[in-house]
Amino acid sequence: MMKKIWLALAGMVMAFSVSAADYADGKQYNTLEKPVAGAPQVMEFFSFYCPHCYQFEEVLHVSDSVKKKLPAGTKMTKYHVEFLGPLGKDLTQAWAVAMAMGIEDKITTPMFEAVQKTQTVQTPADIRKVFIDAGVKPEEYDAAWNSFVVKSLVAQQEKAAADVGLQGVPAMYVNGKYQLNPQGMDTSNMDAFVQQYADTVNYLLSKK
Repeated sequence: MMKKIWLALAGMVMAFSVSAADYADGKQYNTLEKPVAGAPQVMEFFSFYCPHCYQFEEVLHVSDSVKKKLPAGTKMTKYHVEFLGPLGKDLTQAWAVAMAMGIEDKITTPMFEAVQKTQTVQTPADIRKVFIDAGVKPEEYDAAWNSFVVKSLVAQQEKAAADVGLQGVPAMYVNGKYQLNPQGMDTSNMDAFVQQYADTVNYLLSKK
């Protein structure tokens, strides 16, 4: 009896695996009309002002799931966009500071909370306070803010968004050729959606 049940379960898993591998352009992803040469392997765009980005990051943990499933040696790059909110440009520069310091993970959650939940980020000084509360020394933040490295990273973020013709966020691109299409994925439950999203990234990384 147990063997029969196991075989039935194995059959279901096999059937699911086959259907899960059924990726199609225009469904789980879209191919860009103009591929971007030299783009990061996996490139994500977001804004601290974007409610869907908050859900993506803090509720569904899509970015973390994608990172965990990436093949060894694959780099994931995350860029902030400046076209949302009154402090969009300042937050893009602040994200460049986080990138330069290598503290993106320390800043993401408190900044999302401060911008969207408590709404305590109303000025550039408020952005600075989030960094200081996260353990960054004020003088280090100020030096980074005005540094050549940070200005270069701001320009890099702006150029990357322009290169792919970014229309909205959250958005993720693979190898400068493909854009993930969440609307074409399994939304029957959160876990299935997140798993399919991460699996689609891996599929596109292996696609020639």
